[in-house]
Amino acid sequence: MPRAQKWVNYFLSHRHVTLELINKIDEAHYEYKPTPTSMTAKQLATHMLFSFYNFANAAKHGDPSLFRQKIEEPETNLAKLAETYTEKTRQLIESMSDDDFNRTLDFTSIFGIHIPAAQLLQMAMDHEIHHKGQLFVYVRAMGHTDLPLFVKRG
Repeated sequence: MPRAQKWVNYFLSHRHVTLELINKIDEAHYEYKPTPTSMTAKQLATHMLFSFYNFANAAKHGDPSLFRQKIEEPETNLAKLAETYTEKTRQLIESMSDDDFNRTLDFTSIFGIHIPAAQLLQMAMDHEIHHKGQLFVYVRAMGHTDLPLFVKRG
């Protein structure tokens, strides 16, 4: 199996759970936050979606400025936004060659390191997993008890 397909499968095994959680957030709960200093549910979800997309875009194109790209998105429905950015991110990862994964990127201006693109994607996955755990807490606090497992295989 090509490296890009392995990464897509890995990404989707976690993102499908994120999508399930986002789909449980009613518009009436978009502004919910568990503490005064927390992100709102909408902020958390969009942060997750846009961040992974920016990580993947920077990894694919080798351009650290893409990591900090501000995304202005007119879509306000979280479920639709999640589907759109999941597909965009999947396409970016799927389009990467083995050389793309192996390429060392200069991210000294952001993280102070040179990093292989594959390791940058792993950072994106770690970031997604971290925030997905927070999203579980948000959704449970909204009253949902029928929650997915942490990862979806197959």
